[in-house]
Amino acid sequence: MRTVHDILQGKGSEVYTITPEETVYTALQKMAEKNVGALVVMENDKVIGLISERDYARKIVLKGKFSKDVPVNEIMTVEVVSVGPEEDIERCMQLMTYERVRHLPVFEKDRLIGLISVGDIVKAIIEHKEEIIHQLENYIKGRR
Repeated sequence: MRTVHDILQGKGSEVYTITPEETVYTALQKMAEKNVGALVVMENDKVIGLISERDYARKIVLKGKFSKDVPVNEIMTVEVVSVGPEEDIERCMQLMTYERVRHLPVFEKDRLIGLISVGDIVKAIIEHKEEIIHQLENYIKGRR
């Protein structure tokens, strides 16, 4: 089975970040510009949280607040669930489902090396299943 490392090799390991003092509006602009659903919140080169579109919808829109008035640290998720590069992608899917999260920062030792989403996991699982199907078809046809 594939690992988080395999996903990062395919998609790249660039992580988009924001500081806790910046506004939620700035975070949304950055997410839109980079076409991502979450940003890692960093302070003094340390991960202190994650802000996602879900945080915005639940903690700004539904509460009638204005994104230009609220700093990221007021709505970010502080209990961040993370994985290492050797983690199996099926385990990541279980973790995301159990913890009800859509993004997992990836750490190697104490260094942030990537961020994967539920979409990345689903794509990797589909690709793996397609490879298995292709191998089985070739086996059946006698083309090992």
